[in-house]
Amino acid sequence: MTKTPVAILISGRGSNMKALIEACAQPDYPARIALVLSNNPDAPGLETARAAGLDTCAIDHRLYPKDREGHEKAIDDALRRAGVEVICLAGYMRVLTPWLVERWAGHMLNIHPSLLPAYPGLDTHERALAAGEAFHGCTVHLVTDGVDEGPILKQARVPVHADDTPQSLAARVLDQEHHLYPAALAEFLKNP
Repeated sequence: MTKTPVAILISGRGSNMKALIEACAQPDYPARIALVLSNNPDAPGLETARAAGLDTCAIDHRLYPKDREGHEKAIDDALRRAGVEVICLAGYMRVLTPWLVERWAGHMLNIHPSLLPAYPGLDTHERALAAGEAFHGCTVHLVTDGVDEGPILKQARVPVHADDTPQSLAARVLDQEHHLYPAALAEFLKNP
């Protein structure tokens, strides 16, 4: 089986990255991780990726003050050198400029902790609880210029319990994210 080379972009611990690493290790999974890249050189997920034998790269956004496109050009260069064909954003905490989004249009996925189109952006669990939602969840979508506005590829729902806190709800949603992202990526690669 030919496996599509994928990059995972992280900013922190990379829990969704771990789920993708495990999936890609399966012989029948249609992707392999060609690069794990972070904007944060101290991201704990980089060490996790190195321990799994993966190539890693840190391109610190703080070295590009007031030059977001310059930072993204360095990212794009690293991705292309690694032979990447698809990007998975997994806790990458930077809003991308149209320059990078357009370069990778149709080849960049993100996972978001809400049932989009509800609750794009931050603080999704708090907002879902404040609104009295009966269900919450997560979404894998294609990345477009608008924040969390791209076409939805796959979603997972979790019930909201009466005694939920943002933390308890977040934990249940995160568990679903770890199943959803590998499944959505596999479907995307098999049916582009």
